[in-house]
Amino acid sequence: MIRPVALLSALILAAASPAVADAVPALELQGEMTQGALIIGTAMPGAKVRLDGTDVPVAGNGLFAFGFDRDHGATAHLAVTYPDGTGTERQIEVARRDWAIQRIDGLPQKYVTPPPETLARIARERELKTAARGKRIEGSWFAQPFIWPTTGPITGVFGSQRIYNGEPRRPHYGVDVAAPTGTPIVAPQAGVVTLAEADMYFEGGLVFLDHGHGVTSVIMHMSRVDVTEGQTVEQGEVIGAVGATGRATGPHLHWGMFWRGAQLDPVNLAGAMPDAAQTAAGGGD
Repeated sequence: MIRPVALLSALILAAASPAVADAVPALELQGEMTQGALIIGTAMPGAKVRLDGTDVPVAGNGLFAFGFDRDHGATAHLAVTYPDGTGTERQIEVARRDWAIQRIDGLPQKYVTPPPETLARIARERELKTAARGKRIEGSWFAQPFIWPTTGPITGVFGSQRIYNGEPRRPHYGVDVAAPTGTPIVAPQAGVVTLAEADMYFEGGLVFLDHGHGVTSVIMHMSRVDVTEGQTVEQGEVIGAVGATGRATGPHLHWGMFWRGAQLDPVNLAGAMPDAAQTAAGGGD
């Protein structure tokens, strides 16, 4: 299991002369440089940051974040440019992780191979999710410690290859926690709700909670959704309740995270499940 975000290094920026070097501050990066990880950076206010050629938003205080997808390659390129034109580049080695294979049986076949009459609905819901992903929320809540939205036995882990009713499907982009229907779900960190839907085909009750700069929690299969789009919530505030809606075989919390197009492992931020039993069999999605 990935441990919580920990300070890895302070990168001292090289320059052409000692005088210039003294004027350039350290760049700090926090996080494990591995697939599925969120990295939190601090640079000089006003700096511009690019990861693999794509601009990364930087807060007014110099905080920024980026993530490595489950299937990210072996390296990433980080470039930082300061207001005075100086800067640095960093080649990051991204550690590969091994992924489990998880078989989920007993799902209604309509959720494995959707019937033709549901395809238009699925397409409409995909557009809703795409629009929510495109929103950009200011704030840097992502830099604060996260908590578990609910607690219980972990029944599904991030990155596992899912086989539904014997048919291979896309990986599992989140962690599943078994809990009775109606168990409260709280916000793992403060943020702004960018999507709140009570009845999505695959996800059932679904909430996107943006913690700033696109770092977003995805809560699925909820029996009740207590927040609305555009609402700002605080860490620990109840946002809904555990359920078994959508593509699920039993009541549980599904907590996923993403940064832009990168799927992230929530355990990387929340740490070990408090007072949890060993990973157990149970409801999944």
